[in-house]
Amino acid sequence: MNLRRDVFQAIADPTRRTILMLVASQAMTAGAIASNFDTARPTVSKHLQILTECELLKQEQNGREIYYHLNPQKMKEIADFIEPFRKMWDDRFNKLERIMKNYKPNK
Repeated sequence: MNLRRDVFQAIADPTRRTILMLVASQAMTAGAIASNFDTARPTVSKHLQILTECELLKQEQNGREIYYHLNPQKMKEIADFIEPFRKMWDDRFNKLERIMKNYKPNK
């Protein structure tokens, strides 16, 4: 049985979030990504494997190099899932702001 990794566990890790930010603007090789961290390259490779298994990153072979690209469709799926929660919290904070603006303390 092939279990898929949970995308939210994947993005919970700060190193993996940094990797996503790095490749958001341009495709990068594993070596170029690893050069941004003070950890061993196999550690970064494990992070890349997790992000690839979650389909947050796509791999593209170019000669001998493998380039990692952000998968915008998967990122959109995450954003679409989170959007109702963001709206709910925006509404709650807006209500709180209105209450605070109308609050008149007793003297």
